[in-house]
Amino acid sequence: MGLCVVAPTLTASLDAPQHGPRPLPLFLEMLRSETEGASERRAAALAGLAAFQAAPRPAARDLPAPVDAEGRVLLRDYGGAGVPVVFVPSLINPPYILDLDAETSLLRWLRGEGFRVLLVDWGSPAPGAAEDIAGHVAVLLAPLLARLPPAVLVGYCLGGTIAAAAACLVEARGLAMIAAPWRFHGFPAPARARIAALWANAEPMCSRLGLVPMEVLQAGFWQLDPARTIAKYERFAALDPASPAAAAFVALEDWANAGAPLTYAAGAELFAFFHEDAPGRGAWQVAGRAVDPRALAIPRIDFVSLNDRIVPAASAAGFADRHEARAGHVGMVVGSGRHDALWHPLRDWLRHLV
Repeated sequence: MGLCVVAPTLTASLDAPQHGPRPLPLFLEMLRSETEGASERRAAALAGLAAFQAAPRPAARDLPAPVDAEGRVLLRDYGGAGVPVVFVPSLINPPYILDLDAETSLLRWLRGEGFRVLLVDWGSPAPGAAEDIAGHVAVLLAPLLARLPPAVLVGYCLGGTIAAAAACLVEARGLAMIAAPWRFHGFPAPARARIAALWANAEPMCSRLGLVPMEVLQAGFWQLDPARTIAKYERFAALDPASPAAAAFVALEDWANAGAPLTYAAGAELFAFFHEDAPGRGAWQVAGRAVDPRALAIPRIDFVSLNDRIVPAASAAGFADRHEARAGHVGMVVGSGRHDALWHPLRDWLRHLV
């Protein structure tokens, strides 16, 4: 089956709700490369993509009401009592990966375990918004945290990088980094080279927009592991569309394909991290001071997956307290092994602090 035939029928406007990989031309190019000489695999992946786009979607999940805000950033309250535990998600993709559905909501489960749980919701920046990643820490997150009693900060992915910097600026009870990069030169050199090439191509357009669209970030994720991107759609083609496994795949992929853009400044700083590794070198400046959570005198822990294809374990901060799992970057949060990989050890660690 020729790609030039199916691409027009599968392509959707980027302004419309996306129920498939974005941007599609890159997906099709990866498909061509990864299935060269394997027409059955190519046909299966295309069938999986078409089935995914046609799958029914439940109503959008409602997140709890905010209890505070700083500019466009909201602090959502999951309830509970006691010392606040503030979850800081990545700037990339929506925050509801931590509250994906009734079965896989880490936040609602922890509230049921007796914790006061809050979630940072970064909102969507306007074109030309000025905050780089350091600005997200100092201008948007730190003021919210300063209005709370000293909290335990729990950051996921890039949110862990941000939470770690915030813990250097405001009083905190503890810091947990989940699948979070700090030593960016812990990413393999070939992956960093691909990311640099992606930014070199995308930067002029992003500069004109004043934003880094999700499509650019998604392309970066795909290029970390293109074979896996294609293989998961091959597997989806074989699933019963009415099965719980198919519903879980659709929910997770819709989350992965969604998300607000980054400010141009945040995107530029993020791509610079891969090249210069300012956090890992202890040279990242936030609010005029170098921040390094490895020097903090509060309880700190890394939760890492040894088979994380998105944020490799070698990029973690390197705290003495470290929990290792083999559940994948997202699997440790919502996968079948989530309780052993993250949920139970995080709960037990929190119980020593609150």
